[in-house]
Amino acid sequence: MSMLPRPPKAVIFDMDGLLLDTEILYRQSIIAAAQDAGLPIGPSIYEGMLGRPWVSIAELLRDHYGQDFQADLFRAAWLAHFDRLTETELRLKPGVVALLDLLDEHKLPRAVCTSSAHFQVEHHLGALGILDRFHHIVAHGDYPRGKPAPDPYLAAAERLGIAPSDCLALEDSYNGIRSAASAGMMAVMVPDMLSPTDEIRALCAVVAESLDHCCAFFGQEVAASPAEVGRAIKDTVLRRNQ
Repeated sequence: MSMLPRPPKAVIFDMDGLLLDTEILYRQSIIAAAQDAGLPIGPSIYEGMLGRPWVSIAELLRDHYGQDFQADLFRAAWLAHFDRLTETELRLKPGVVALLDLLDEHKLPRAVCTSSAHFQVEHHLGALGILDRFHHIVAHGDYPRGKPAPDPYLAAAERLGIAPSDCLALEDSYNGIRSAASAGMMAVMVPDMLSPTDEIRALCAVVAESLDHCCAFFGQEVAASPAEVGRAIKDTVLRRNQ
């Protein structure tokens, strides 16, 4: 796995789809709300909503369904579905606790940088027992422009007191990577619902397979995944047969 251009002095985490396995829940709830309202919906809608602040999502919905579309009412219905799902389905993404433990060992400051509201961050991370493991929370209302603008990540760096170029930003969405990269950070994509495009790869310092693999940035060896083991065996067999 490729290493970073320099050792990070701080780590900034996105929340949904990166710390929390919530993007699939958002997709399910958006589709359910659309079906309740008899609205056609496809990947261009729910994938286009990933990593965007609500103002931008509302614009996307009105562009798709018409300028008289009642976006706020749709949001209320979608979040009602989402809240019901999170009561039983809220989970941490694999590798979160191990990476936080490693950052504790290295005494590295860290923050959450999200488009979600503060009450959502406090509820979700608090329910899963990791809220107090972050030194700062930067959420909706803490910056003038949301992702993909650099403002959220610049605000996080300022609160941490670390130069943006020395911050590692971990993201799963395209707009999150655009935001972190435009802030001048070492942007690393850990794909969740979306695979990196050529544009996104060019903005990333690294594309990591998982948060477990991000431990390698701090000198920790990571066990190979089954897929990697399979590739290694295949490569060995091919070399022997040459």
